[in-house]
Amino acid sequence: MRISQLSRESTVPVATIKYYLRERLLHEGQLTSATQASYDESHVRRLRLIRALIVGAGLSIAVTRDLLDGVDAPPESGHDLLGIAHHALIAPTAADVDTTAVDALLDQWGWDTHGCDSAAKAAVAGAIDGIRAAGFELPEGMLDTYAGAMHTVASAEIAGVPTDSAEAAVHYVVLGTVLVEPLLLALRRLAQQSASRARFGAMPL
Repeated sequence: MRISQLSRESTVPVATIKYYLRERLLHEGQLTSATQASYDESHVRRLRLIRALIVGAGLSIAVTRDLLDGVDAPPESGHDLLGIAHHALIAPTAADVDTTAVDALLDQWGWDTHGCDSAAKAAVAGAIDGIRAAGFELPEGMLDTYAGAMHTVASAEIAGVPTDSAEAAVHYVVLGTVLVEPLLLALRRLAQQSASRARFGAMPL
């Protein structure tokens, strides 16, 4: 198909497709002349993936390119797939962040985090420090409740990772991590509203 048909099939404007080509997010089509190229269904699928990451997940072009590089050249270890997705979601932190308290919590919960991404630990430490700096105290046992709920979710997610092909595994882990995170936050808000109505009804506080 020509680029105009690719645009119709993918619902992505031609100018945007050309931009993705320049940014090396979309692979080149097969040249049919000096100025024309032919595209196929692989380009349609790739464009849908790109749009899911940029528009759906709100990722930058640079981060999207890194994720797509991981999709194109997946690591040998299934465990290392998570690093590709987490790199896109966790902002870099200072190297000197003290994660001693976080390490103690992880040990307490029995989580195997050997070789765990230090940025994830630093993000937890930063979040806890931010809560305390704001003068907000989590109710006793609430952090353990959060950890238990997240471990249940994570265990179910990892159990669903396909093992029949590296490409399928990469798509599942990367998209499942990047695109589902906003869903988890939205569901939490709805669950809070439901629990609040169950506890308080229409009563004023």
